[in-house]
Amino acid sequence: MVEHHEVPVAGGESVAAVHHEAPSNRWFVCCHGFLSDKSGSYERRCRRAVQEGYNGVRFDFRGCGESDGAFVEQGVSEKIADLEAVVDDVEPSSIVLFGSSFGGKVAFHAATGLDRVEAVVTRAPVTDNRAFDNYRSSVAADGEHRFETGDRIDDRFFEDLDRYPFDDVVSALDVPVAIFHGTADESVDVDDSIDATRRLETDVLLQTFSAEGHRFSAPAESRLLALTFDWLESIRS
Repeated sequence: MVEHHEVPVAGGESVAAVHHEAPSNRWFVCCHGFLSDKSGSYERRCRRAVQEGYNGVRFDFRGCGESDGAFVEQGVSEKIADLEAVVDDVEPSSIVLFGSSFGGKVAFHAATGLDRVEAVVTRAPVTDNRAFDNYRSSVAADGEHRFETGDRIDDRFFEDLDRYPFDDVVSALDVPVAIFHGTADESVDVDDSIDATRRLETDVLLQTFSAEGHRFSAPAESRLLALTFDWLESIRS
C-alpha cells in the first residue's frame, strides 16, 4: 500500500511525503539530490525496499516537487529539518537513511543528530563543500546563481553550507556507512568519496562503479540496490 502525507514543518509550510508500506518497523528513508525530487529512481528504490522488508519513504524537500516553500530559501539546515519532520511523522524504531548527491550530505549530517539511525547509504554524496565552488563564484560575482530549471541560490545558501563541514560528520557519526560512486562523475568527484572513506571513523563500504557518471545507468542502479540490501543484511547479522 502507498500512502501520501503532507508533513507540517516550520513556518506553516508542509513537505510532501510518500510511504510505501511493509509489514515491519524497519524504515528506508530517501533524501533526493539538489535539483531533484522524490519521483523516478526514488520510487523504484522504495519499492525495492518494500520487497526487502523495509517501509520505504520518499519526500520532496521544501522548494522542490510537491512541497511548499521557495528553493532559494532552503539550505542544509532547512533540508535537515524537513528530514527530521518526516522521521517524526512516521515514528520508526529503526531507520536506514539513503541520500543521493546533495541528499547524501543531508543524510550524513542528519544522522549525527537523529536517534534510531542504524546505517547511512549514499550515492555520489557531496562530502566536500568545494563541490559547490563554481556556484559560489557565480553568487559572489552576480549576487545569485540561477539554474536552467529556474531555481536559484544566493549568499544565504553558502552562509548555511559553511556551517556543515564534513569534519562534523567524521567526529560524530558512529553507524555503518555505504558509499557508491561512479568513476566518471563530473559533478561530484569520486576522489571526495575515497577521501571520506579514509576519514570516517566507523565501518565503511565504498563501491566504485567504472565509467558511471553522476546519474547511474539502469544496470548500475540495479547493482546498487542489490549491494545495498545485501550489505544491510550483513550488518544486521
